[in-house]
Amino acid sequence: MPESSSSAPVPQKPSTGAAVIYREKLWPNVWIWIIAAGVAGAGILVFAPISAAAGFTAAAVLFVIMAVLLILSTPAIVVTDESLTVGRASIERRFVGAVEGFRGADATAERGTRLNLLAYLCIRGWIDPVVKIVITDPSDQTPYWLTSTRHPDQLTAALSRR
Repeated sequence: MPESSSSAPVPQKPSTGAAVIYREKLWPNVWIWIIAAGVAGAGILVFAPISAAAGFTAAAVLFVIMAVLLILSTPAIVVTDESLTVGRASIERRFVGAVEGFRGADATAERGTRLNLLAYLCIRGWIDPVVKIVITDPSDQTPYWLTSTRHPDQLTAALSRR
């Protein structure tokens, strides 16, 4: 899986027909895949007493299952002129307020001590930077969305563009 994501304008169009301004998939880092391979390798230890072939088969099956789960659970961030989609949540751009990116200790604080319990989260532990997107919809109790991103400056710029 690619370590970085393309954040350049993409010619693809979402189902609404609006051109995509920014797109990013929050793929797992290399060390997540190494951990998945290590956990799958434990299948060898469990099934080796039966036979070596059973152990290696179990390891392969476990790795395939984990890989499929990691790929299927990888969220996307998509910004168009009309909407913002983060993971499974989507909102019209007219309800997007202030946008701010955080890195390092500030990102940790946003995910921890400064976190509002009503906020929508799309956090991936293997991605440090986060972007806070204030929601201005009066009928929505969610004060803001907090999402992991490898490119906080580009996402902030895409959302600030009207």
